Amino acid sequence: MSVKISGLMLGLPLLAIAGQFEVSEFKLDNGLKVLVKEDHRAPVVVSQVWYRIGSSYEHDGITGISHMLEHMMFKGTEHHPAGEFSRIIAANGGSENAFTGEDFTAYFQSLEKSRLEVSFKLEADRMRYLKLDEVEFAKEREVVLEERRLRTEDQPRDKTMELFMALAFSNGPYKNPVIGWPEDIKEYTLSDLQKWYRQWYAPNNATVVVVGDVQPEAVHDLAQKYFGVLAPSRLPKLKSRTELDQTGLRRMIVKRPAKLPFLVMGYKVPVLKGTVKEWEPYALEVLTGILDGGNGARLPSRLVRGKEIAAEANVGYNLYSRLPTLLTIEAVPAQGHDTATLEQALREEIRQLLEKPVTSEELAQVKAQVVAHKVYEQDSGFYQAMELGMLETVGLSWSKAEEYVDKIKAVTPEQVQAVARKYLVEDRLSIAYLDPLLITDGTTTAETLLEDTHAR
Repeated sequence: MSVKISGLMLGLPLLAIAGQFEVSEFKLDNGLKVLVKEDHRAPVVVSQVWYRIGSSYEHDGITGISHMLEHMMFKGTEHHPAGEFSRIIAANGGSENAFTGEDFTAYFQSLEKSRLEVSFKLEADRMRYLKLDEVEFAKEREVVLEERRLRTEDQPRDKTMELFMALAFSNGPYKNPVIGWPEDIKEYTLSDLQKWYRQWYAPNNATVVVVGDVQPEAVHDLAQKYFGVLAPSRLPKLKSRTELDQTGLRRMIVKRPAKLPFLVMGYKVPVLKGTVKEWEPYALEVLTGILDGGNGARLPSRLVRGKEIAAEANVGYNLYSRLPTLLTIEAVPAQGHDTATLEQALREEIRQLLEKPVTSEELAQVKAQVVAHKVYEQDSGFYQAMELGMLETVGLSWSKAEEYVDKIKAVTPEQVQAVARKYLVEDRLSIAYLDPLLITDGTTTAETLLEDTHAR
């Protein structure tokens, strides 16, 4: 989390703001869940279809197949040839795209409100009637391999992150990249893809989220018309993918041609789903803000500007993951400093969190920024839909979105210190260094340019 909004807004009534637009929930007979959030500020609508399938559901040998299927979802159905979906959306003045993550795959369109039926008709069609062609599949597999080369293999920092995740997780599915390992991608068969599609792309494994200038009853009727006629799948019972307990510090060095060194540290931490003590993920969220919650937070104020040890330092944590995850710290040493020095400085900041509670003033400032950030996110219909869809898809109720601010406000200095002492310890820590090799003439221009942007 990196919050850039300043100003004391702790008392701002986010729930009242969000609550102006109620969420209506419907469930069709075939298992499809439909969430509708009215937002009548503009005559537009955001429509998203979320499937409970992503890289964390995959097994060895087919890693990345959820992402591959996302590509193929634009290759046509029995009723609409390849390219027709995007052409129709564009002809109706809309925009559309899709994304795959560890815990979900989602497809979305933004349209003028009267065009919602267009979206539903097309999405319902490809939910069950996708046409998977061998020739198109072979071509798209090469596209995915090239995407992987450009976005991972040719990007030293991203490659380091990929290898770091494989180090940090021994057997949990978050060790695998969303795009998949290259040898698995090369070995996909059309049969693999067909099986994955038939098993997971079904109304009883999906949530449709609509946010915008709409009436819930009308949306329900449209959903019933187009999605209600689709047959459900027999979904397999998911096996436990519990990560083995870590028993000590893990460390690796990645040597790649690069312009800048890079450091990533990750501590295994719980998330909201499945946690015994619900306050802990919220305390970790606040702790993240203490370290990297705007220009006044500890890492930017102390290490980037103060001691000038870091050129950048960012902290990440997602309390809404489906499975326990990592709290990560990514950093680039400033000129004249190395990754070892930077690591010691970062670990000193962690040590201070363990030894001394944060002050009430510091905690209040972080809470204010978190609340303000949440308030401004509500300006985006797309974000509102994203939040609802993600919560439902990872196995949490959409209503958790409405609890967020109150839970954050309730976090105490003692709770922040408690989660630091419990989770930010060496036995839960993994560290990776990027050790730059000399960039030769064979290094791509794209690599050099993107490395520059990473050093922003």
